[in-house]
Amino acid sequence: MSVDPIALEVLRHRLAAVADDMGLILRRAAYSPNIKERADCSAAVFVPSGELLAQAEHIPVHLGSMPASVAAVLDAFAGDVEPEVQYAVNDPYAGGTHLNDLTLVRPVFVRGTLAGWVANRAHHADVGGEAPGSMPAHAVTVDQEGHRVPPTPAVRAGRWLPEFLEPFLAATRTPAERLGDLAAQLGANEAGATRLATLVGDDVGRWRRLTEALLSYGERRMVAALSALPDGDYPFEDVLEWRDGLLPIRVRVRIDGGTLEADFTGTSSQIPGNVNAVEAVTRSCLYYAVRVATDPTIPANGGCYRPLRLVAPAGTLVNARPPAAVAAGNVETSQRIADVLLGALAQAAPDRVPAAGQGTMNNVLVGNERFGYYETIAGGQGGRPTKPGQSGIHTGMTNTKNTPAEALEAHYPLRVLVYRLRRGSGGVGRHPGGDGIERVIEFLEPATVSLMGDRRVVPPWGLHGGGPGATGRDELVTRSGEVVPLPAKCTIEVDAGDRLRVLTPGGGGWGAR
Repeated sequence: MSVDPIALEVLRHRLAAVADDMGLILRRAAYSPNIKERADCSAAVFVPSGELLAQAEHIPVHLGSMPASVAAVLDAFAGDVEPEVQYAVNDPYAGGTHLNDLTLVRPVFVRGTLAGWVANRAHHADVGGEAPGSMPAHAVTVDQEGHRVPPTPAVRAGRWLPEFLEPFLAATRTPAERLGDLAAQLGANEAGATRLATLVGDDVGRWRRLTEALLSYGERRMVAALSALPDGDYPFEDVLEWRDGLLPIRVRVRIDGGTLEADFTGTSSQIPGNVNAVEAVTRSCLYYAVRVATDPTIPANGGCYRPLRLVAPAGTLVNARPPAAVAAGNVETSQRIADVLLGALAQAAPDRVPAAGQGTMNNVLVGNERFGYYETIAGGQGGRPTKPGQSGIHTGMTNTKNTPAEALEAHYPLRVLVYRLRRGSGGVGRHPGGDGIERVIEFLEPATVSLMGDRRVVPPWGLHGGGPGATGRDELVTRSGEVVPLPAKCTIEVDAGDRLRVLTPGGGGWGAR
């Protein structure tokens, strides 16, 4: 079927608008500041086979891995998909990434025929487990991190199914907040399904031809972009900090004509800790890095990812086997995976790839049996080939916002005492790296705190002669005034009057001065 290029471009943007609207509805209807304020959620549209058709510009680690959630539902319910059912999944070993990220997947039927899927993913601030926030630093198995949901019918005809809802709410410390966020997810998918069905119209066969044309267009664009890069092998490695050691993550990117292979052979084996990542997370990092190094105007659909091949050996940090804990694999190891991919691609596309950003999400989780607060704290962006890096921004596999101090203090027993840029923390260079952030939070009642950070020992690297960014630092200042240095990854108990001070890394510089 021949499709006019203008019609393809119009369709592409109309589909992206469906995902955008889903994200807006989810944020506006959500209860938790983590979703309403920080926008820790994503939405996308899929063809009947589960291939990504369109996405909003939400969170890279969500979007690149969400096709695995749709695939898991298809595997579990192939031939038995019901029009009025929404399916839930958060199991990292069955379509998920880490337990906090719950995905709702909804089929869209038109005239009795499956025309596609809509899905959204939201980070729930607590899903049970051995510490508030569901990221205990001591976890070695995924069941210690919270409640697992394999692909499961969750909603039928707009009503929650008790076999999903009751155990999910029983596991969390904050059931009312979870129920509110779940309702927002349900509503976002219903709105997306209505919008998508309107786009499909009456002729499902024509719709399928149009969407295949759009996927093929994305594939052609990516092949052309890869063909413009020099063929060759581009190795790179970096490390993830774990207790007193360093865990290597190694990649060899091979570009051959219009194809690209990323081979992580030589990466550290998985460990008895929570920094293991599942394969879907690594795949999302590959998609993100290639888009950075090629052309971000290429349609972000499954077609543009067809020329990419991932080799992620099972049993390693980048493709963990069950039942390994994985909470930090999604939020921290993903950042390092993206770094090594960008380091490799910088050799092939030196005019497109920035120096290393802060390389961590600086996760802070605070809670008790009454509340649960989650935040990722911004840092410095790496210097770019044509301009400095930005300061105080989320980079890499995250694209969230901050929780405004007013919202945080209104919702939680916390007080923000300091929130400012960490001047001078960006790496020097022709285009300096952006600065990190200093944030100090006071606790107004006893709580459990978990930190998941990195780049506290090995700094973000510069490129082409640029200097490294500053490493980060975490401290507990007790109510008596004692300053206690904290490990980058830990779970501790705090009292009312204690304060947490987080200094986030700066970005590396680009080019010699």
